[in-house]
Amino acid sequence: MRHVVIAGGGLTGLTVAFRLRQLQPDLAVTVLEPQPHPGGNIGTEDHGGFRVERGPNGFLDRTPAVPDLVRDLGLTPRLVAASEGSRKNRYLFLGGKLRKLPGGPLGLLTTRLLSLRGKWAMLTEPWRKSAAAAEDESVADFVTRRAGKEAADVFADALVTGIHAGDPARLSVAAAFPRLPVMEREAGSVVRGFMRAAKQRRRDAEVRGEPPPGPQRMWSFREGLRVLVDGLAAALGPAVECGVAVRSVAAHGPHWRVTTDRGVRGADAVVLACPAREQAEVLADLDPALAEDVGGIAYNRVAVVALGYRAADCPVAPDGFGYIAPQNTRRDVLGVQWCSAIFPDRAPPGCVLWRALCGGANRPDVFDWDDDTLGRAVHAEVRLAMGVRGEPVFRRVVRWPRAIPQYHVGHLARVARVEAKEAGHPGLFLTGNAYRGVAMGDCVEQGGAVAARVAAHIAV
Repeated sequence: MRHVVIAGGGLTGLTVAFRLRQLQPDLAVTVLEPQPHPGGNIGTEDHGGFRVERGPNGFLDRTPAVPDLVRDLGLTPRLVAASEGSRKNRYLFLGGKLRKLPGGPLGLLTTRLLSLRGKWAMLTEPWRKSAAAAEDESVADFVTRRAGKEAADVFADALVTGIHAGDPARLSVAAAFPRLPVMEREAGSVVRGFMRAAKQRRRDAEVRGEPPPGPQRMWSFREGLRVLVDGLAAALGPAVECGVAVRSVAAHGPHWRVTTDRGVRGADAVVLACPAREQAEVLADLDPALAEDVGGIAYNRVAVVALGYRAADCPVAPDGFGYIAPQNTRRDVLGVQWCSAIFPDRAPPGCVLWRALCGGANRPDVFDWDDDTLGRAVHAEVRLAMGVRGEPVFRRVVRWPRAIPQYHVGHLARVARVEAKEAGHPGLFLTGNAYRGVAMGDCVEQGGAVAARVAAHIAV
C-alpha cells in the first residue's frame, strides 16, 4: 500500500489528508502532530458558559472552499451565521472614541475619519492614473499611491491590523492582498476592479440559474470552530497521531524516510504542513538552502485576552463585530471582537464576552506582559472605549508566540525560490499558511490543491 506522511495536524494538514482519502481511498495516510490535539491554532474552550475561540473567530464564505469541506464532512446543519449587525457595523478607536467605518460611498462622504482632502483622494481613485509601481510594493505604499496618505494611515492600517496584526509599511500588497494589484492592473483602478468582480459574480449566478449573490458572511458553529477540526480528525480516525514530532526527512530513491521523535517511518510522499520554522528544522539536513528560505518567513506574536462582563455593567451594548485600534496609535490593544454579539451562545445569560488581541508587529513588548498586567490593560481599554463600569467576571489569556506569518515585501520572490527548490525533491510538498494566504479559506484551498498534486505524484 502506498503511504503518505503529513507533518502538521493543523487545518491545512488535516485537509490534505481528508482530500487525499477522497481522491485515493486505498492510500495509507498518516498525519503526525506534535501537540496533544490536532487543529493548530484553531480551538474552542468552554468555561462556565463562556465559549472562547483560541485562534480564528470564524470563516468567510468569500470562496466555497470551507463551506464545501463542511458539507463533505456532514457538518452543514451545525453552521451558524454571524449576526447581521456584525457584518454591517465595524469600528475604529481613534481620538478616544469609537468611530464607525464607512459602509460605502455615502458613508465615505459623511465619515469623520478623513479630512475633506482625504475623502477627495479616496473618491477620485477610479480616475487616478496608475503610476509606475515598484516590483513589490508595501500595503502602505500601494494605498498611499492609489488613495492618499490618510487612507493608508487609517484604513490600510486597520485592514492589516485586523487580518495580519502586521505592519502595513512592511507587508507586501501582492502577497497579503493579491487581488488589489491585479485589479489595478486589469481595471486601472481598485474601485473599478471591485465593481467588475461584482458584475461578473452576478453574471455567473445568472448563468447557473441562481439568485444574485449576497454580501459575504462570516460563519462558525454553535459549539465553536473546534467542530471543524474535530470533524476532520474523526473522519481520519487513527490516521491522526498526536504527540509525534517529525525531526527530519531524507530521500531514498523514489521513497522517503521520515525520522520522528518516536521512530522512523517510510513514505512514498511527504507533506510538510507545519509552521515555517518547524519545516526549516525538518529540511535542514536535506536542503540547507531551502531550509534557510523557509526559515526566513517571519511570524508575529499575539496574545488573545478574553474578558467576560455582566451585561448590566456595559452601558454600550454593541451590535457589531468589534473595533480596531490602528497600530500607528500605539495602543496596548490591537482590537476587540464582541464575540457574544457576533455569534449566539458565546456567554452565559446576562453576560457578554469580548476578545482582545494584543501584541502584533508593532507592539511585541505587550506579548511578554504577565496575565494580570494584560488583563488590566485590556480592561482599561474597554472602559475607555465602551464605558464599562464593573470588573470582569471571567478572564482567559491564550498566547501564540508564532501567531500569523508576515508576508513582508519580497515574500512572493521567496515563495518562488522555495517552490523551485521543492521541485528538485520529487515526493516532497510544502504547504500551510506561511506561503499563500493566512485565512481559513486559504488553508483549505491550499490543502485541496496539494492533495491533488500528491495524488498525481503517487499515481505515476
